[in-house]
Amino acid sequence: MNSSTPRPRKSRRFVAVFVTLAVFAGLVTITQVSLANIRRGGNGGGQANCPPSATAPAPPSASGGHDHGDGATAAPSDPAATAEPTAAAEETDAAAADAQRSTQRQRPRGRCQPTSGPSAPGGGTSAPPLEVLGTSCEQSQLQPHDGFQNGNRCVSTEFGEVGVAEQNPTLLISQAPNRVRANRPFTIQVSTRNIVRDRFLAAAAGGYYKESAYLTPEGLVRGHFHTACRMLTGRNAPDPAPVPVFFAATEDGKGGARPDVVTVQIPGLPSTGTAQCAAWAGDGSHRIPMMQRANQIPAFDAVRITVTR
Repeated sequence: MNSSTPRPRKSRRFVAVFVTLAVFAGLVTITQVSLANIRRGGNGGGQANCPPSATAPAPPSASGGHDHGDGATAAPSDPAATAEPTAAAEETDAAAADAQRSTQRQRPRGRCQPTSGPSAPGGGTSAPPLEVLGTSCEQSQLQPHDGFQNGNRCVSTEFGEVGVAEQNPTLLISQAPNRVRANRPFTIQVSTRNIVRDRFLAAAAGGYYKESAYLTPEGLVRGHFHTACRMLTGRNAPDPAPVPVFFAATEDGKGGARPDVVTVQIPGLPSTGTAQCAAWAGDGSHRIPMMQRANQIPAFDAVRITVTR
């Protein structure tokens, strides 16, 4: 056969069919990948966008009303803005409703991440306004607190002064034994920072919750710290009523911006088992010092000690 003879049309059809099948297979693969991505959320983070919340603030109305920030909108001053909607406006509203229904039908399934609604400073959805129950004892039915350690009272003493975050008090039990013998003395070392230990109103003399918190001219809390030990009876939160087996307050006139260490002498624990020994700072009137931010850890620490015979 002559080499210049053209190929049969059958071979050309075979090549065309092969190319068509290859393109179809590629499109099927891309579609499957796209669908898998939609099922996972479709936004790269494994989550789909939620529909706007029913409580989300409505966009400004076309009537030109002004939002007062409390959900109410002032009436427009233009009388024409309150006229009946025109046919064009009705058609626009209908188109918007159709678009919303179309979006809902196309929304991917799976977990969703809200993208609308009021935002908090940290990026999340803000909580509703907090209802303050009161700022004084005027509405309380309890007796006034008189500085002694009695319950069912209302404390009217103001909180007082709070320092900046970098000068808020901290505390750490820097050394404590893991195991001690019953009725044998031992020591615990406590380190404090940003508290001047020069203020202590004796609770037994009526100084409990009696004084507001005050700072030094350098912005440090004036107060002291407590150390106490109690015996634990299980894994549940302990009963708060019993008096601890050891309690002491340290007010030595020292302390400051730099951390220091105080050695606390404990005469011994009376029974075997697990003891919880804790240390916490107090202002002049025995409250744990306030912190600038809610997510700061207050000035306290605790350890577990095994007491044996």
